Amino acid sequence: MLVLGIESSCDETGVAIYDTRSGLLADALHSQIALHEAYGGVVPELASRDHIRRVVPLIRQTLQQADKTLTDLDAVAYTAGPGLAGALLVGASVAEALALALDVPAVGVHHLEGHLLSPLLGDPPPTFPFVALLVSGGHSQFMAVRNVGQYALLGETVDDAAGEAFDKTAQLLGLSYPGGPALSRLAETGNPQRFALPRPMMHSGDLNLSFSGLKTAVSMLVKAHQPEDYPDIAASFEAAVVDVLCHKAREALAQTGMKQLVVAGGVGANRRLRAALTMQVEKQGGQVAFPPLRLCTDNGAMIAYAGALHLQRQTHRTTSGGTFAVHPRWNLQEYAKAL
Repeated sequence: MLVLGIESSCDETGVAIYDTRSGLLADALHSQIALHEAYGGVVPELASRDHIRRVVPLIRQTLQQADKTLTDLDAVAYTAGPGLAGALLVGASVAEALALALDVPAVGVHHLEGHLLSPLLGDPPPTFPFVALLVSGGHSQFMAVRNVGQYALLGETVDDAAGEAFDKTAQLLGLSYPGGPALSRLAETGNPQRFALPRPMMHSGDLNLSFSGLKTAVSMLVKAHQPEDYPDIAASFEAAVVDVLCHKAREALAQTGMKQLVVAGGVGANRRLRAALTMQVEKQGGQVAFPPLRLCTDNGAMIAYAGALHLQRQTHRTTSGGTFAVHPRWNLQEYAKAL
């Protein structure tokens, strides 16, 4: 089965082709970083317009890379939510139009499900069941994943997500957009033990997270110190986030009795987090799996793959180019219940 995947939930246009027999054949990604850099964040209208310009050329590019044609496709998967409404509509409209023209099924995939399942594209892939730690700009949560479509929320952030805290802290330090990767690069030259920053909710007794207080503590440090101290502030901030996520990850594994931790989302590319989680979870007798670095951000491969899994298992309602809807706000567990 050959599945075309389209991701357009925010500021990256991703397209990929996944073959259920041969694996990922091709994928292409266009990032809008340069477009939004002048504004210090994503401008929804500009994002939507850029998706319109990019999606068809990227489809042509991936088909050429995979040495396939449109008529070879057996299905089209796309991100149906959550995300920016206008951006979602671009990918959904193109996907549904293609499905109608080709007379193949269209599958609307939950964006977070794509991230949760993306580590399965790694080598070697993890096996079900596992605890998933999703850490991105918009989401930080722990999920118990027992199979495709079987997700239970264990804990989540009560305010800023980890990626959002990275971006806002980077802004306080005067770093360029996108802030998270810039802060991590700055932190590599700093002393993570110089400043004793708080570890919010680290010992709360549950698996919920909080990072807004940490961001506030950093703002106070910035006001009291000079730019030459910023590498140490960045390193201390990063260390605090990593400590909290590692502690909660170990707790999640202990509470569920599972041995595998899967990490997904943009913050999952952070080198300090990867190293700390691997060391601490393995010390506890568990294993950690990450998606390939290039698949940590939003991408079409995770959508094509998730769509293919649902089609194989017949666990997803499909459309055939008829009526469809996008969901800017979409609870993952509600989505799973409707499968």
